[in-house]
Amino acid sequence: MAVTSASGAQSASSGLWAQLQLQQARRTADQAEQQASALQAQARSAQSVADRAQENARSLQVQSRQAQGDASQARLDLANRSAVGEVQSQLSDLQTQIGKVLESGAPIASATTSAPVVNTSGQQTGTLVNVTA
Repeated sequence: MAVTSASGAQSASSGLWAQLQLQQARRTADQAEQQASALQAQARSAQSVADRAQENARSLQVQSRQAQGDASQARLDLANRSAVGEVQSQLSDLQTQIGKVLESGAPIASATTSAPVVNTSGQQTGTLVNVTA
């Protein structure tokens, strides 16, 4: 009988040990699942942040292209204004010169003293007006 009860105690102890191991394995599996879920949530969050950052980068590229276009247009406007200013200055100088000629009373060449201008092909292309007095 002593062998039987020792063997029964060993069997009960072995069964209890198996139950403890099974419970520990379940806890480990549950913890692993919780950790996997947490990591998946972090991955989704990181992907969302990356998507927003990529959209922000696209928006900045569009804004950059628009700003470059605005800068090019501003440079063109500046060049045009400069050219207009130069033409206005030259016209003003011409007006001054015409005013001086008119004030001096110098004779103005008449259209009757014009001669035809002929190009190298022998074609008449315009009229040469003598403005010297």
